[in-house]
Amino acid sequence: MNADVEIQKKLDELKKSTIPEPIRSDGAGAKDLGPRDLLRDGQNPDMLVPPSTDYGLLPNLRFSFSDTHMKLKFGGWSREITKRELPISTAFAIVNMSLAPGVREMHSHLQAEWAYMLVGSARVTAVDEQGRNFISDIHPGEGWLFPANVPHSIQGLENGCEFILLFDSGDFSESNTFSISELFAHFPKDVLSANFGVPENVFDSIPKEEQYIIYGGDPGSLESQEVPSPFGKVPLSYKHEMINLTPAVFPGGTVRILDSQNFPACKTVAAALVEVEPGGMREIHWHTNADEFQYYLSGEARMTVFMPGPKARTFNYRAGDVGYVPVGAFHYVQNIGKEKLVFLEFFKSDHFSDISLAQWLAMTPNEVVKSCLNLPDDFISSINKARTPVVKYPGLEFPKAQGTPQNISRTGQ
Repeated sequence: MNADVEIQKKLDELKKSTIPEPIRSDGAGAKDLGPRDLLRDGQNPDMLVPPSTDYGLLPNLRFSFSDTHMKLKFGGWSREITKRELPISTAFAIVNMSLAPGVREMHSHLQAEWAYMLVGSARVTAVDEQGRNFISDIHPGEGWLFPANVPHSIQGLENGCEFILLFDSGDFSESNTFSISELFAHFPKDVLSANFGVPENVFDSIPKEEQYIIYGGDPGSLESQEVPSPFGKVPLSYKHEMINLTPAVFPGGTVRILDSQNFPACKTVAAALVEVEPGGMREIHWHTNADEFQYYLSGEARMTVFMPGPKARTFNYRAGDVGYVPVGAFHYVQNIGKEKLVFLEFFKSDHFSDISLAQWLAMTPNEVVKSCLNLPDDFISSINKARTPVVKYPGLEFPKAQGTPQNISRTGQ
C-alpha cells in the first residue's frame, strides 16, 4: 500500500472519530493511543494539531488561571501568574482576587498596581507621598492604578467582587507584599509605643501574622468614609473608567485604549480592551515599544506568533487564560468561537503603539512589495485602500498614532 493510500485511510478514519486526534488535514500525524486529557485537547485544537505554517520552537506563551494555586482566606481568595508560572513574562505578573465581601488589608508594593473590576464593586483607598489621600468606589469595567510604594486598601462592597491586578514586573508575587499587619508584628512594642505616643499595652492584641484578606462588614456610604486631609486629595485620580471610553468601531469589533493620554496618573501601563465579533480577527500586527501581556475575559481565540528564525507557533485561549507576545513579534488574534471574544492587552509603556502588516504593505512602493512577495496586481490594488484615513478591514484595526497618514482618532471618528 503506497503512502497516498495510507494517508487517505488515516483521514477517512479521522472523519469517523468522535474525539480529537493529532492528525492534520494533509495527513501528517497519527492517533494518540496513550493516556490523554480529552477535555484539554478539545479546548486547544491548534495546539493539538498545529497549522502546517507553524515552524521551529517558541517558548510557551499561554497559561491558565485554572492551573494556578488558590490562596483561600475567610474573606476571599487570590491566585497569581508570575514569571514562575510563565517564564517568558518578564514585564508583568497578574493576580486574580475575590473579596466575598472582605478586606484586602492595608498594604503597599514595590511595583505599580493596575486593576480591572470583573464582577461586583469595591472601595479603594490610598495615600501618596505628600499625605494627599484618595477614596473611590469601583464598578465592573472600571479600575485603578496605584504607583509603586503608594499604600492602599481594597474592600468588597455588598455581595463582594472579583478583579484582576496587574504588576509591572514578572518577578512580583503577593507573598512579597508590605502588609500593615506584618509591619506591626515585627516592630518592638516599645518602638510602636514611642512612635504613636501611646502605652505599649495598646498593641497587646495586634495580629501576630499577616491578615491578607479578612472579613469586612458594610462600610457605609462613600461620603461617610472620606477622611479630610490637610494636604488635600491626590491631584490625578487613581481611578480609571475604561469601560466608559468611547470605542473605536470597526467591522470586526471594537477597541478602547487607556494610556497616559486619557489616564494621566498612569505612566507605566498602557492598556486596550478589545472586542472581536464571531468570524472577526484582530489583524496581523506587531508592537514597537513593549511586550504584550493579555488577559482573556470571554470567548475563544486563536493566536499565531511569528519570530525571526523563522519560528512560528499557534496557541488557543479561553476565558481566564493569560497570553504573552514579545515586543516586535508579528501576531493576530482570531475569534474562533460562537460568542464575542473579549480580552485585555497590557504594555509596559505610557502609550499604546502598533504597526499593521496591511498598512506596512500599503505605505511601501508597489514595486517593492511585488518584488518581495510576487503578489498579483489586484492584491496590490486592494491593499492600497489602507492608505485612506479610515481603514476598514474584515478583521479589527486599531487606532494609530496622531499625525500619520493612516490616522484614526482615539474616538474612532
